[in-house]
Amino acid sequence: MSARVVSCGVVLLDPDGRVLLAHATETSHWDVPKGHGEEGEAPHVTALREMVEETGIVIEPERLKDLGLFVYRRDKDLHLFAARASADELDLSSCICTSLFPRRSDGTLIPEMDAYRWTAPNEVERYASRSLTRLFQTTLSLAELHRTL
Repeated sequence: MSARVVSCGVVLLDPDGRVLLAHATETSHWDVPKGHGEEGEAPHVTALREMVEETGIVIEPERLKDLGLFVYRRDKDLHLFAARASADELDLSSCICTSLFPRRSDGTLIPEMDAYRWTAPNEVERYASRSLTRLFQTTLSLAELHRTL
């Protein structure tokens, strides 16, 4: 049996409790900024690096709240951290993804994420993958997080 993959990410909430979702290029779904760790990289370091690579938003480690490890899919767990967006992070028009991957059709390198939105908890299922929607509806309540962050 292969080891489960752990993806580390940040659940960034705005002052109204909406969550930052990034659109995965050439797919129909939106996701929280997240990704796999590099060898020997601490989970919070991975989460912060992915945040920068996928959105350009730099968050200081002391702003993070460790939410723990969540079962995500058959083959993957998520180690999530939460943070509250500061005033200068609310304008998503300045977000930029520097993490590239080869497009399936022709191998051209394209950004992993190509759009960003603040999404109310009750709207998440319209945008996010089933796995992420299920996580927010069952295990990790965005409303609860908003109250306690």
